[in-house]
Order: sequence, then C-alpha cells, then structure tokens
Amino acid sequence: MSSVCAVPDDAFRYCGRFAPSPSGPLHLGSLIAAVGSYLDARHQSGLWRLRIDDVDQPRCQTGASDDILRLLEAYGFEWDGEVLYQSRRTASYREAFAYLQETGQVFPCACTRSELADSSMMALASDGARIYPGTCRNGLPAGREPRAWRLRVDEAAIRFVDAVQGEIAQHLARDVGDFVLLRADGLFAYQLATVVDDAAQGVTHVVRGADLLISTPRQILLQQLLGLPVPHYAHLPLVINDAGEKLSKQTRATALQPAQANVALFAALRFLGQAVPQEMHGADLTELWQWAIDHWSMRRVPQHNQTLANFS
Repeated sequence: MSSVCAVPDDAFRYCGRFAPSPSGPLHLGSLIAAVGSYLDARHQSGLWRLRIDDVDQPRCQTGASDDILRLLEAYGFEWDGEVLYQSRRTASYREAFAYLQETGQVFPCACTRSELADSSMMALASDGARIYPGTCRNGLPAGREPRAWRLRVDEAAIRFVDAVQGEIAQHLARDVGDFVLLRADGLFAYQLATVVDDAAQGVTHVVRGADLLISTPRQILLQQLLGLPVPHYAHLPLVINDAGEKLSKQTRATALQPAQANVALFAALRFLGQAVPQEMHGADLTELWQWAIDHWSMRRVPQHNQTLANFS
C-alpha cells in the first residue's frame, strides 16, 4: 500500500481538483463545477489539479479528452502539474483492491444485472439504484462463478459536514448495501478510482456537483479502510432544466463554445451566488477571473438546484 498511501509533497497545502468524464463535451453544468472548485482553490492560494475520469472506457468518446482540455484553456483555467488520466492508473487501483482483499473487506459476487433487477428483495436507494440484498456476502451460490467484487459494508453510519449542504449522514448497509469495486467487465469502479486518485494528487478539498453527494459516504468509507486522508467536501447545486432534470449530456445539454467564455463565466458566477456587478458582464476574461478569485465566497453558494433563467 506504500504507493497508494504515499503523502505528496504538497499534501498540507490546499489542493482542489476538477475531474470531468470524457463521455462528451463540457456544458454549463460542468462549467459551474469547474468554476466552483477553481475559485475555492485560487482564493486560498491553493493548487488546482485536473484529472480526466476515463476509468469507464466504454462510455468515453474519442477525442473528448482533448476537446475538454482545449475548452478549459480557452476559458482561462490554469491547472497545476500534469493532467492525470484514470485509464493509465490501473496498477494503482489494483494495488488498493489487493489490500482490501487481504484484509477481508471485499467478496466475489455472481449476481447478474438482470437477476438483481428482477429481485423482489431489493429496495431502492435515494438515487433510484437497487440496494444489494447480500446474496453472495457469505459465499457464492453452488455452481456459480464470480462476476464482480463488492465492498463489505457494516452497520455504522458515515457522517460528515459538507461546506454547502451542511451535515450529512448515510447508513451504508441500509441505504446502499455492499457496492461494486471491480466490475464484471474487469474495470475498476469509479468509487475506488476516485479515492485512490484524490490521495495520489494530494487533494484536500473536493468541490463538485450535488449529484455526487450520495457517493461521498462510500468514498469516505474507502478512505478509512485504505488509510487515506479524508478531504473536505462541498457539493454545489445543479443546473436543472424547466422539467426539473439535471443539465447533462443525457438531457442534451448544449456544449460550451470557446467564444462564449465571458458570458458563460458570468452566468456561472451568478448561479453560484457570487455578487458579480452587472458591469462585469462585458469585462475582459482575465479581469473577470481576477474579480472572481478576489471576491469568492463559499458561504454565498446556494444549496438548492436551480434553472439558469435568472443568472444571465
């Protein structure tokens, strides 16, 4: 576990990160997450890392990673160090997984998706996913082969204070169940990859969208089991459309364009509750960034999801 748990040189300096998935182009919802994490880091003279979360290769689009980097540069983002690609980090995930195997924290599971979907024993979690009923927890059924590997969760509740959403508690056994770390297709799950990578990059503060809030207790549990630092968390409100749906690639969110940088950044700042003066609407991009860094306040960020209608 030495490489997984190694403490980076800058571990005691504020370090944030942005970790987009290259499943398509960035949209305004992505920009708001990037802006919030960037400003929180730069306002505190901290580092800001960039990671491409391409661990789920089947969902990645060819060329999307390069497009994301070009767009971030066009919008004036400056990251510290090299870009980290999860697709090149399999050995680190394997090492962390092996440690969890050695300590008895994971178990093989033979259940197929269709079996789990048809199970009348499975309750629904708050995100709509089915809660694993523990079918293989105490051993594989006779004649079955393992497909995936799951983390064994206990009855304890995970609690933390989110800088935007306040006190959060989740009872993992009741609300999530034993969750997958190594998928049936041989890929490591997002939950394990992001925990290992946050530690490797020295991330001290995770600022991201509220859609990932439900994942945070699982990641904190993994951090505890692997002996990794637990970052501070802040989950920003989501941009939703008129139907109440999260702005995303699945809801056909409009891709950002380089020429939109000033207008989009201004809208993102307003959405995040920052009191940017109206006269800054047509400001030079460098000037707008400097104003935003100087005046950033996490306390002004609203908790609830909103549409963009009133922030342009």
